[in-house]
Amino acid sequence: MQFSSSISALVTTNTPRVIFGLRWLTISAIVGAVTGTASAWFLITLNAVTDYREAHQVIIWLLPVAGLAVGALYHFWGGAAEQGNNLLIDAIHDPVQRVPLRMAPLVYVGTIITHLFGGSAGREGTALQMSASLAHPLVRLFKMAAHEKRLLLIAAISAGFGSVFGTPVAGAIFALEVFLVGSVRYDAIFPAFAAGILADYVAHLWHVPHTIYRVGAIPPLDANGFVWVLAAGLAFGLVAWLFSHGMHSLSDTFKRVIPHPIMRPVVGGVILAVAFYFLGTRYAGLGVPVIEQAFSVQLGPHEFALKVAFTILTLAAGFKGGEVTPLFFIGAALGSTLSLVLPLPVGLLAAMGFVAVFAGATNTPLACTIMAMELFGAGTGIYAALACVVAYLASGKATIYHKQRRV
Repeated sequence: MQFSSSISALVTTNTPRVIFGLRWLTISAIVGAVTGTASAWFLITLNAVTDYREAHQVIIWLLPVAGLAVGALYHFWGGAAEQGNNLLIDAIHDPVQRVPLRMAPLVYVGTIITHLFGGSAGREGTALQMSASLAHPLVRLFKMAAHEKRLLLIAAISAGFGSVFGTPVAGAIFALEVFLVGSVRYDAIFPAFAAGILADYVAHLWHVPHTIYRVGAIPPLDANGFVWVLAAGLAFGLVAWLFSHGMHSLSDTFKRVIPHPIMRPVVGGVILAVAFYFLGTRYAGLGVPVIEQAFSVQLGPHEFALKVAFTILTLAAGFKGGEVTPLFFIGAALGSTLSLVLPLPVGLLAAMGFVAVFAGATNTPLACTIMAMELFGAGTGIYAALACVVAYLASGKATIYHKQRRV
């Protein structure tokens, strides 16, 4: 009799958790399936337009026309979608905010145009915005309260990030960490991890390949290595600060000097096209070949500096995409450069920079540490953790997401 009472009490106590788990497993499965498919087709399209641009580099002279198209697209139909990732962060803090369904096609088309004609941008912003936009109708379908809408958006960000980079665990932690620095919503852990893992699985079902980076030998960390890692982390943090402040400052300058939003990307396109003519197209698009090169060859300091300049100009002018892959480029190239003066392997420094500059620019050291282990192997974990934490501290309150809040 006592045993039966204990079982009954146990079932009664855990029933709400079971219901919560089943409900969010269902929602996460839908988000994962939709986001994984959307990310897969986005990556397939992105690879196709990148290959076309590389084969027809003269197309870069049409960057002003591409800027006109992107500017007009968002001016006439963008509305709130113009805010990009900041709208998603804002909607988590204030569930009254809507994430419009048109955000998905707008950011998809805008990003594809940007990359087709050579703008220096990334892909994570597109994946996150597509995921959140496509997931938002579930608010009405499942009759979600305000706190549940927060969980849905966190799950969507996790799914978008994890599926586009092939890092589902880092994607989940990024979604939990990015919107409120210094606090984690534990009620969102299950939706975030479930959606991120399922989205990555679905993307793999579409046979979309992710870039594999070869770090090489990783020496055991000793006292001297500890000091060198701290020095590298400081450099990564300072560059993250430079990137964040530079992007916001140039964006404000564009808005002040060129009041009409359609003309900003046109002017930016002209500057980019001329710069590419003199400096080559090495810094156009994602720049994945250069990132791969950074792991095996010591690059000069101009490599990361030029990518900083081209990316800030592209995004500040109003072209679409994301900041994260360019930050990977900047960090890996900077790490490769630091191998000229720091006695650490070039591949290891490139891997540290890859995640640490990103950590400093987004205030997400935990997610970036996990990302390093997912991309480069567990052996990089201790180096990445130190570099990411120091970069986060060195970058101060700088962030590429101005809607990000701190506890």
